[in-house]
Amino acid sequence: MKRAILAAIALIAVPFVALADDDDDNKAEASMGLAGILSKSNRETLPELTLSAGQPVSKGALTLKSGKYYTLEIKADGSQELALEGAGFFRAVWVNEIVIEGIEIRPLGVDSIEFDEAGEAEISFIAIKPGSYHLKVPGSTGDTQQVSITIE
Repeated sequence: MKRAILAAIALIAVPFVALADDDDDNKAEASMGLAGILSKSNRETLPELTLSAGQPVSKGALTLKSGKYYTLEIKADGSQELALEGAGFFRAVWVNEIVIEGIEIRPLGVDSIEFDEAGEAEISFIAIKPGSYHLKVPGSTGDTQQVSITIE
């Protein structure tokens, strides 16, 4: 009787054993490791943005992937008091930290970053919400004073 019950349990369990090994089919996800989306394999450094009087902010538009971890460096040369604003963009990402002169800031929300003098800031974030966004110099109207960002 015990053998019959054990045999029945074994027959019932066979299909579930095949399903249990289904995790490793996607090689990209499997290579992320225990840290998941914060793993090194999921990180990318974006081209830096520059804040300088009369100079373009970016060399071109940025295209990001939802769920990917990015690092963005912003440099200001101090030629003018300049800022980058983009509340829509900052609401579409999860900001991990902003590093300014070695000081790490972990904000709950960001609307803009302003440079009164020369300096640099590094923002690390995970792109979340697909859409089209802009980071731009407040009050400017020219296309070179902003960077278009698309999250796919």
